[in-house]
Amino acid sequence: MRKVILSKTAARKLSNLLDYLTSEFSETIAQSFVKKLDAKFDLIKRNPEAFPKSKFKREFQKCVVTKQTSVFYGFDEKHIYVYTIFDTRQDPKKL
Repeated sequence: MRKVILSKTAARKLSNLLDYLTSEFSETIAQSFVKKLDAKFDLIKRNPEAFPKSKFKREFQKCVVTKQTSVFYGFDEKHIYVYTIFDTRQDPKKL
């Protein structure tokens, strides 16, 4: 099975998001998000082509984790490369 590799940008955005969820809501909400993200990563690892190509960056696949958060990734035979974790409320040009 493929290994998930987070870019520095994706790791930073994930850390910031978890800090935000914990401080503004609760540790439980942050843990719930992590479970959803892990479940999506499992789906991506099994079938990376299951999710559509991004409309904004055609070289990326897009996986919606929650209505506010999407993961943009690419893949090869051995790896899933997570390029960014994106807040969908932002301007897509920032992607």
